[in-house]
Amino acid sequence: MSNATVDTHRTRLLQAARTLLREREYGNITARDLVAASSTNLGSIGYHFGSKEALLNEAIGLAFEDWAEAVGNAIRGEAHAGLPALMASSLRVVLDEHDAMRPYYQAFIEALARSARSPKLRQQLAAHYSRQRDRVAGWILDAVGDTLERQEARHLASLLLGTADGMLIQSFIDPDDVPTSRELARATAKAFAAAPNATL
Repeated sequence: MSNATVDTHRTRLLQAARTLLREREYGNITARDLVAASSTNLGSIGYHFGSKEALLNEAIGLAFEDWAEAVGNAIRGEAHAGLPALMASSLRVVLDEHDAMRPYYQAFIEALARSARSPKLRQQLAAHYSRQRDRVAGWILDAVGDTLERQEARHLASLLLGTADGMLIQSFIDPDDVPTSRELARATAKAFAAAPNATL
């Protein structure tokens, strides 16, 4: 198999996976569905990804990275305003403009549950989170300059990612009882103002 064919099959499989993830539930997508949608063959899935689940998870990760780039583009103008403005803007995009990512996020939750029984899938998801921490840490460092060390920025990135994940999960379970980003920002600002000297 030539390098061009390898690249084409891999790319087509990922594109097919992303399309199917928008249309169907994660657990209902079969290897044959992926082959049919990509015009490849069953052997290509094993050759390029090792398993159907690994292919689907990579497609989810790529979708999240594309979305993260869109979030980054939306909030880069807030970097000069400091960390609170940066966090508020990122939560606004995550909570108020996430409809395009909803199918992928639902699939991600399914993949997360399956990874409890698969060290390989868990490793794949861990690598995704590591890349996201690095990306968000870069935004944080742009906002605060030399105030934080790189590892401290990664810690804050973990907090921000955890907050976004938790809020999105709540929005799936009970969307009518989840605050908007503006309501969340207002409540957080009031809480910090009420305890300006609080320490950890």
